[in-house]
Order: sequence, then C-alpha cells, then structure tokens
Amino acid sequence: MAPIWAATAAAALTALGALIPEPGEPTAGASGSAATDPAALGPNADPRRAACPGGTLPDHGVCIPAPTRALTSLAPLEAERGQHRDRSGSWVSYEQIPRRPERPADYAAYRYPVPLAKGGGSVVSGYDLHLADSEQRRGAHLGAVGHGGIDVTQRRGTEVRLLRLEHQIADADVIYVGELFGLSVVTRHALREGGQLREYLMIHGHLEGPAPGLTQGSSLSDGALLGFVGDSGSPGVVHLHLEVRRVREGVKLSTLSGGQLAHASNTVVCDPRNVLPLAADAQSP
Repeated sequence: MAPIWAATAAAALTALGALIPEPGEPTAGASGSAATDPAALGPNADPRRAACPGGTLPDHGVCIPAPTRALTSLAPLEAERGQHRDRSGSWVSYEQIPRRPERPADYAAYRYPVPLAKGGGSVVSGYDLHLADSEQRRGAHLGAVGHGGIDVTQRRGTEVRLLRLEHQIADADVIYVGELFGLSVVTRHALREGGQLREYLMIHGHLEGPAPGLTQGSSLSDGALLGFVGDSGSPGVVHLHLEVRRVREGVKLSTLSGGQLAHASNTVVCDPRNVLPLAADAQSP
C-alpha cells in the first residue's frame, strides 16, 4: 500500500510543479496561443510545452488539462485544547481542530457523501468538541461524550460516495475496510496546507456494507462508490457517521490497525467543515 501512495503523491507533485508558471512566464492557455508558439515562450522555455495545445501541459508524454484557476492551499490549521467530563465525571483533556471562521457554519452549505435533501437526508448531529462541556453531546446509550463528526440521516442502502476535499491533491486511497464505528471505510486524502502536503482521514461509519470489490489500497476519484448507509454498530439508528482526522506528523498509517486510526496519539479530530467541499449554491461567484 505504501508504494502505491508514494507513487501517486510523487506523480501529483511532478504535475503540480509543471503547472506553476515561472516568474514572467505566460500562463498556459491565457492568450490562446502562448502554449503552442515556441517563440512566445521565450528562448529559455521548455520546448516540450510547444507540443501541447493551449489550455494543456505535458506530463510524461501526455497533454493534460491545465487548471483554470490559481493553485491555492489551506491556511495552517492549528489544534486547540479542550476539556469535557467523561461518563464517570472525570475531566478529560483532548486536542481538536475547530472550524475556521471564514468557513460557513451552516451544514447545508456543504456537500456530503450522501445527498442531504433527496430522500429526507439531513445533518442530525454536528461537530461539538469546540463547545463548552455542558453543550457537548451526551446520551444514555452513548459511550462517548462530545461528537467529533457529523451524523447524516439517509435511507438504508443509500449509496455513499467519495468526496474530493478542498485543496486535495491527487486521488484518495482506501486505507481500511472493517470494524471501527460499526462497519467503516476509511479513506486518506493529501491536502495542501500552509505550503506543504498534510494527510487527512475521512471515516465513513455505520455502513450496511462496503462497495463490491472495494479493498484496502484502492485509489479512488471523486464520486467513487464506497458503500451503503446502514446501522452497523448503531442498531435501529440508520445514518452515516462522517469524521475527519488530520494525521500527526511522523505517523506511518501503514503500521496502524483500524482502531488505532482514530486514536488521539495518531490523528487529531477536525471539524469536517474545514475541508468538505462547498455545495454548488454556496460557491463564491
């Protein structure tokens, strides 16, 4: 699995390096002919670029579409300390990454692995680890205090599909299929954050089952089928638990078991709204 991830990341970085114009260099496709006219590229330009039509750039002998907008990255996301009382009444300290102020607070402003409106889907429990102890989720049948994810209701058997996260580089890959929050599928995503690549996990929990043929190590693009909504691990409560965690620096995911992926020593829980893609009607003009 590790070689697959390394090769994917390396290819992505190679392509990205080619997409970033040098100072004074015309942007591919900006004039309609700059990418195809060797003279327009200047005497020191890479002659391979002239072989590709406007709006594309070469990558290992193939012309690939160039981005239509500038490459951006997340501002560095910093973990904050929090405290709450566990079920025994003892104070517990933890780390969490709260929602960035510029990101919409309304959960309806985002896309999810399942549709919100169609078939009655809705967010019934949101992220609350940034709130005071008294405002965090508790319940007679809940084993944990506070909620580090988002619970989305949908009909049993509704397809759960992969999301490409904000500022994601390359495709995501499946790193775990098995018991975590009920039957879960965990995907790994590389995001540009603070000028570097950081790894994030997306946990899709309480599934009825995984997609046919889905296995650890699979590389998936936006919209790929991950599984189906169910109530595994939460009998009678059919919903999708969606949790985002940032991998701590130096942690090798390939050495971890399923339960260790969500352990605070390996990953930091993050408000999903920091990285979920915005819904079409919430995009900035």
